[in-house]
Amino acid sequence: MEPSPLVPPPPPKDTRDTRLGTVIRVAFFVALVYVSVKFITSALYFVFGVLVAGTLGLGATGLLANLLTMRIFDRRPFTDIGLQTGRPSALNFILGILFGGGAAALMLLAPLLAGTGHLVLRPNSTFAWPSLLFFLAALWFAAAGEEMIFRGYAFQLLIEKMGPYATVLPVGVIFGLTHMSNPYSSALAVFNTILWGILLGYAFLRSHDLWLPLGLHFGWNAVLPLFGVNLSGLTIEVSRYSYRWDLLPLWSGGDYGPEGGLLTTIFAVGLFFALAKAPIRTQTAAIARILNEPSFEEP
Repeated sequence: MEPSPLVPPPPPKDTRDTRLGTVIRVAFFVALVYVSVKFITSALYFVFGVLVAGTLGLGATGLLANLLTMRIFDRRPFTDIGLQTGRPSALNFILGILFGGGAAALMLLAPLLAGTGHLVLRPNSTFAWPSLLFFLAALWFAAAGEEMIFRGYAFQLLIEKMGPYATVLPVGVIFGLTHMSNPYSSALAVFNTILWGILLGYAFLRSHDLWLPLGLHFGWNAVLPLFGVNLSGLTIEVSRYSYRWDLLPLWSGGDYGPEGGLLTTIFAVGLFFALAKAPIRTQTAAIARILNEPSFEEP
């Protein structure tokens, strides 16, 4: 009788494919975000003030949380979170800016044309190109930071393990709730921010990269202060004008800015339909690989 061939034991299961491995990675990421926000943002606030702390602090937090988590657990390149370079990435980013910035501009231009909104010259106001460039750079870092925090490594890992819909909705809710402490926040402001959180998650599902949601986020945030309105309760005097409304705060958002009013609700819903028809370049997802499967149908 011939001896039976030796059967090699099965390889040990990669902890990345276990539920415990996912929980550990996401928990580490969230803890790192919390600690980074506390220390980095607080340090910047005492030295430079609220604008720098709220923008550069978010950018640094998002970068640090993704880099360290991916380096410690997966040895992945940073671009795997959807920040790969190339023509499709550039096109998605430009498309996002056009949709986000265009929606914000249209939302504020319509009341001006209808006579229910007015641009009022600020007393003793000045304009300087360096200030504008600094403002745009700061909002870029803030948008990039929030996207890396809320749509980065942990978000994409949860999509891979839990599915897109079980991830996008709760993360969108968390995104909105984190804005509850903003000045002049209201229930409608939080609801609109939740809606935007879901919209940005949907944008990731459409493009499989961070460039499209980042472009949407940055375009929207950059245009609002240019018209002289508050951005999520914060006054950023980058233009010589302030925006005066003849509409009720229910529509205009009051002191919180348009994001606290029904106009934002309408335009955010409209952006869902616009993205569904947009010529978005779908890329290969490195972490949320389930999105690459032929069985996955884009929403």
